[in-house]
Amino acid sequence: MPTQIVQIPTADGQADAFAAFPDRGERHPGVLLYMDIFGLRPVLEDRARELAEHGYYVLLPNLYYRHGPAPLIELPEHIGEEIRPVVVAQLMPLVEAHTTERALRDADAYLRFLTTRPEVSAGPVAVTGYCMGAVLALRTAAAHPDQVAAVAGFHPGNVVTDAPDSPHCLVPKITAQVHLGHAENDMTPAAISELNQALDTAGVSYTSETYPGTIHGFTMSDTDAFDPSALQRHWDRLLPLLDRTLTNS
Repeated sequence: MPTQIVQIPTADGQADAFAAFPDRGERHPGVLLYMDIFGLRPVLEDRARELAEHGYYVLLPNLYYRHGPAPLIELPEHIGEEIRPVVVAQLMPLVEAHTTERALRDADAYLRFLTTRPEVSAGPVAVTGYCMGAVLALRTAAAHPDQVAAVAGFHPGNVVTDAPDSPHCLVPKITAQVHLGHAENDMTPAAISELNQALDTAGVSYTSETYPGTIHGFTMSDTDAFDPSALQRHWDRLLPLLDRTLTNS
C-alpha cells in the first residue's frame, strides 16, 4: 500500500497531509478524510490505509497546519480518561483557531488537490470525518455539492447549535448521500430529532443512527472510548455508501 506525506497549497500556506492509495497503477475515486481533535497519528493513518485497500485514494490533512506540521504535541500511545482532559486542553487553542472561514478555505484547497492527483479518477469524491471532522465533512459537502457525492460522519459534535451557520442549517445545500453514526452521549435525542428533521425537509438521502452502547470517540482504538463492534458497524455503513456513490457513479 503506497503512502506519502504530501504538501497541499492553501490560501494560508502549505498543509501537510498523509495519503494512501492502491498500488495498481490505476486511478481510483478520491476520499477526503477529516481527523478528530487529536490530529494525525498512527490510528488515523491506519484508518486511511484500510480505506485505501478498498480501492480509494485517501487524503488525510493536518488541520492544524497553520501551527506547524504534525504532530504538534506529543500524544501518549493510549489516550486514557485520566490524561484525556490534559491533552484536550492542549489542543483546544488549535481547535478554536480553526474557524469556519478557515475550514472552508481549506476545504477548497483540499478538494482541488485531491481531484487533480494523477492517481485519482475523474468524477465525484467522498468526505468522511470523526468528531470535529464529521462537522467539517458536512460543511464541505454543503459548500461543494457539485463535487461531493457522499459524506459520512462518526461520533460528531456540535452538529446542531444556535449559530446561524450551524451544520444542520446547511443541509439544504447538500446533494450527497449522508450517513451519520452517533455515540449515545454525542447529542441529545431532541438535537438528533432536529437534525433528522432538517435532513428530511431538505430531501437529503441519509441514514442517521445511534450506535448502541457507545461513547464519543468509539472508532478510535488509541482511546478508552474504543468499541470494536461499533468500529465494524462504521465500516459496514461507510463502505457500501462509498461503493454506491463513487464506484458505481
